[in-house]
Amino acid sequence: QVQLVESGGGLVQAGGSLRLACAASGRTFSDYAMAWFRQAPGKEREFVAAIKWGGLTSYAESVKGRFTISGDNAKNTVYLQMNSLKPEDTAVYYCAADSAGWGTFSSGQYDYWGQGTQVTVSA
Repeated sequence: QVQLVESGGGLVQAGGSLRLACAASGRTFSDYAMAWFRQAPGKEREFVAAIKWGGLTSYAESVKGRFTISGDNAKNTVYLQMNSLKPEDTAVYYCAADSAGWGTFSSGQYDYWGQGTQVTVSA
């Protein structure tokens, strides 16, 4: 069993930055692929970024060049650095773990989810 706890959300002005953190317990997170998803009101949950064993990363086109996903194996924590934030980035951000290690953009691939953290970007 894996427990994921997100932190770091908040309110920021457009153009600003936030760093989200996802602390994993129960298993060494380096055994998994980890990802961030987000869900805005009235919209489906969408893929943001993923990191696989070995450090291979992938991003949604909408965040490429602005967001960076990274991991700290010693702390069992994955981060999402978000720069140049836009109002359309406003959503609840969820951390997810994929025990198969694929790290795809499909939410159905992921076995474990955090409770989410709210990110609000004002214009």
